[in-house]
Amino acid sequence: MYLQANINEQLFQSTQCSIEHEKARVSLQIDEKYFHALGAIHGAIYFKMLDDSAYFAAHSVVEDFFLLTTSFNMNILRPANKGLIVAEGKIKFNSPNLLVAESTLSNEVGKVIAFGTGNFAKSKILLKDCEGYTLEND
Repeated sequence: MYLQANINEQLFQSTQCSIEHEKARVSLQIDEKYFHALGAIHGAIYFKMLDDSAYFAAHSVVEDFFLLTTSFNMNILRPANKGLIVAEGKIKFNSPNLLVAESTLSNEVGKVIAFGTGNFAKSKILLKDCEGYTLEND
């Protein structure tokens, strides 16, 4: 469902995503189409990578309802303009109505270039009703 979303099919074709219990990893090969005027990736790319990995870490423990990002704070530490960037998210807090996950984004040599924390809430939308959703063992 994630890789088939319009934003990933149209703009982020090189995105890879893996999900484990309470953890997720999202990677993207940097392309010049993601650059701002100074020749490095735009802050929107940092946000997408951090939010996606934290979101899927949170969703790894929610099997019934679609989650919504209700807030996300990020800190950009340094620019990136080549190679593979990798965001790794993990759950920090889990309650019936709110999950908090943090994520770090690293460059091709493993140096942290950004980090963030997001809050995720259960929506009223059942996952089984979402277009493109399938369970791994379906």
